[in-house]
Amino acid sequence: MADPKTAAVGPLVGAVVQGTNSTRFLVFSSKTAELLSHHKVELTQEFPKEGWVEQDPKEILQSVYECIARTCEKLDEMNVDISNIKAVGISNQRETTVIWDKLTGEPLYNAVVWLDLRTQTTVEDLSKKIPGNSNFVKSKTGLPLSTYFSAVKLRWMLDNVRHVQKAVEEGRALFGTIDSWLIWSLTGGVNGGVHCTDVTNASRTMLFNIHSLEWDKELCDFFEIPMDLLPNVFSSSEIYGLIKTGALEGVPISGCLGDQCAALVGQMCFQEGQAKNTYGTGCFLLCNTGRKCVFSEHGLLTTIAYKLGKEKPAYYALEGSVAIAGAVIRWLRDNLGIIETSGDIEKLAKEVGTSYGCYFVPAFSGLYAPYWEPSARGILCGLTQFTNKCHIAFAALEAVCFQTREILEAMNRDCGIPLRHLQVDGGMTNNKVLMQLQADILHIPVIKPFMPETTALGAAMAAGAAEGVSVWSLEPQALSVLRMERFEPQIQATESEIRYATWKKAVMKSMGWVTSQSPESGDPSIFSSMPLGFFIVSSMVMLIGARYISGVP
Repeated sequence: MADPKTAAVGPLVGAVVQGTNSTRFLVFSSKTAELLSHHKVELTQEFPKEGWVEQDPKEILQSVYECIARTCEKLDEMNVDISNIKAVGISNQRETTVIWDKLTGEPLYNAVVWLDLRTQTTVEDLSKKIPGNSNFVKSKTGLPLSTYFSAVKLRWMLDNVRHVQKAVEEGRALFGTIDSWLIWSLTGGVNGGVHCTDVTNASRTMLFNIHSLEWDKELCDFFEIPMDLLPNVFSSSEIYGLIKTGALEGVPISGCLGDQCAALVGQMCFQEGQAKNTYGTGCFLLCNTGRKCVFSEHGLLTTIAYKLGKEKPAYYALEGSVAIAGAVIRWLRDNLGIIETSGDIEKLAKEVGTSYGCYFVPAFSGLYAPYWEPSARGILCGLTQFTNKCHIAFAALEAVCFQTREILEAMNRDCGIPLRHLQVDGGMTNNKVLMQLQADILHIPVIKPFMPETTALGAAMAAGAAEGVSVWSLEPQALSVLRMERFEPQIQATESEIRYATWKKAVMKSMGWVTSQSPESGDPSIFSSMPLGFFIVSSMVMLIGARYISGVP
């Protein structure tokens, strides 16, 4: 962060980063890409039933207002004039689905989060309607039919929530992903708020044709979604509207990208074949495939990477999605209590430097790429009487790295040219043990920017470059070069292969846990959806005793 005494003046750009666990607002210099100030607010998640994950849209919106206000206060303390903030970009958790009343501005239901599994029965029913020899959903959207994406979440609300049904019948309902909810609210809400999204977020709904770049009637008919609920779709870089209240009243919102696409832009992966991996709640590896759609034969998604201007072309990406990365650390903290803060996991893992044969598959929401296996559930295996919380902490970090290797290998097979290094970003990259583990398990160098806020940077770049703002040049010669930290592999390739092969055995054992019942039923039968913590804690108590859980030798 900039020294207050030398803080850059001139054009500044703000970025809202609305994630699953927190909201942040960050302000950058458009000339140097230097981060001046920021503020963060943690969010609550609700788990009403096993497999369900919800958030309060009003809490999310309030967190955005709070982050903007507090960041502006900090800038004022630094003697930086907030009138220098010329634009704001938005980056958001994708797929999370909101539906609200356009007359009152009130959400009609909690936001159904991308991790939510309640729609498994909906997915199974819809799958039966797709001809076996013609998966038109995937060919139009680049996505497999899965609980992950917005269309099935919206379909569930329309089927199960009377408030939503009534509002739709009366023409009062609006649908959107988190970006749409925020832009509509910030630009006036019931008083003329702009109902829109960008192509990157639209491409994650399963209702958007990624070839024609428009909502697709055949898809909407298939999911039985009324098209008048849907937001207007714009590019990722243009003025959508002006902020109508607060410290930044009158400032244009002119950038919008789903969080992983924002990170791709922030890492400056503008060339075909460039890739980045973001370590957040989940883990997301994106590879720029240029102006052509590349369809995966190995379980990856085809998605829109960015469209940086009304008249600019859309660029595409292959994506490998892992549901649980940073979320496993939060789970160890909040559910098992073996760490007090997220940062403690690095200390525990460093103490032992090995999992001692313990393997953790955190399939809390099934397995995403490359398996797309909703029946999987989390397992911890290879436990002995010697196992303690340090080994479990190490195994949790290894699990993130093994999952990344799986999607990297799938991407290498699809692209035909193996990546020679991996660019990384996200909050977890501050964990040096994790970064070294990742280099060891991939057996290629891992490269991390010293300024890890690349998601925010990407949103700021898109906002600042928009026509009518034009304070940030995206020309290659004008882009600031990020300073990088490099992690080289430190183990033999044979050791990496042995550990990876054992992990794959554990993955196979995690599959098929949910067989007879759907999480939609809310039935806590031990054969369908017994909480994962029950299995792990019970196993630990039986195998190693409570004193080993606490790390007592």
